[in-house]
Amino acid sequence: MTTPAEARVDLGAIRHNVALLKERAGGAQLMGAVKADAYGHGLLPTSEAVLGAGASRLGTAFIQEALYLRAGGVSAPILAWLITPGEPIAEALAADVELSASHPALLDEIAAAARATGRAAKLHLEADTGMSRGGAPQAAWPDLLAKALELKAEGAIEIVGIWSHFACADIPGHPSVARQLETYETALKLAEQAGAAGSEVIRHISNSAAVVTLPEARFDMVRTGIAMYGLSPVPELGDFGLRPAMTLVARVGLVKRVVEGSGVSYGHLYTTSCETTLALVPLGYADGVLRHATGRAEVLAGGRRRLVAGRVCMDQFMIDMGDDPISAGDEVVLFGPGDGGEPTAQEWADTLGTITHEIVTRIGARVPRIYHQ
Repeated sequence: MTTPAEARVDLGAIRHNVALLKERAGGAQLMGAVKADAYGHGLLPTSEAVLGAGASRLGTAFIQEALYLRAGGVSAPILAWLITPGEPIAEALAADVELSASHPALLDEIAAAARATGRAAKLHLEADTGMSRGGAPQAAWPDLLAKALELKAEGAIEIVGIWSHFACADIPGHPSVARQLETYETALKLAEQAGAAGSEVIRHISNSAAVVTLPEARFDMVRTGIAMYGLSPVPELGDFGLRPAMTLVARVGLVKRVVEGSGVSYGHLYTTSCETTLALVPLGYADGVLRHATGRAEVLAGGRRRLVAGRVCMDQFMIDMGDDPISAGDEVVLFGPGDGGEPTAQEWADTLGTITHEIVTRIGARVPRIYHQ
């Protein structure tokens, strides 16, 4: 290790997780969600591992993420689902990137790009089944279908998918789950009656949480995100045999002995209770270590867990080693699989009142990703 810190990504763990989730999918296709730099794990290496483990397609939030994958040599189908006005739709069509649409204005923009490029757009129509985020609401769904069928007849688009997204699949028994599933089936029925959902159209609504808890929601394809990275989509139900893929480590930058009563870091939120050894860890909130980890989150150093001592700074934080030995250059583990006694990303999330998605996706670009098998 020659850098101050690094995120070690176990591609073997990702392949294990994808294979496990494919079994859970029960024959449905698996789309690997690799948005946000593959949840902080590195877009291209992770995507190659996901496809190599049996995923048939990839999903990104933005067109630029999909284009990056195409530039990296990925030829598998890719869906980009979050499209704002003025994005490079023509470039996406030229790269054979599938797009999502949930309102007629976007359909018009996509159709214009299709006419300009001479390439029919491959579209997934999104229905809002109760999340009130993306997707066409129930009242607007018939109009979206009518517009899509008009453009399909023109040859500007091809309808390849109809999809939606669960709001509360990670809360087992939540009443919205059954309601959303019923609303989605109604949307599918309307699409079939209109001629927009033949046997070739992929139906998908399941996210990671639904894959492990709702076999009735598999349909033709499932979309797995956080679970591919080995982090449980429903922590209260266990880890489902998933293996965390990321370990975040840093090398101690400085060791010093200080006297009793020494204030540590900004605001002196931590004061030493006796003469002690402090160690500087070169990671901070600019690298994704949440500032409110101050005095709450633990790391593994010198064979024991230690609390973050004092305010997390932009580039560094301190730990109190007491009288235990530590040297500059020694390794500190913030989180990992937990095999060596280190905290896990789930523990960090629980301690800081967030979800593992935020813990791993916040790790910044100046922390190199180091891949192993």
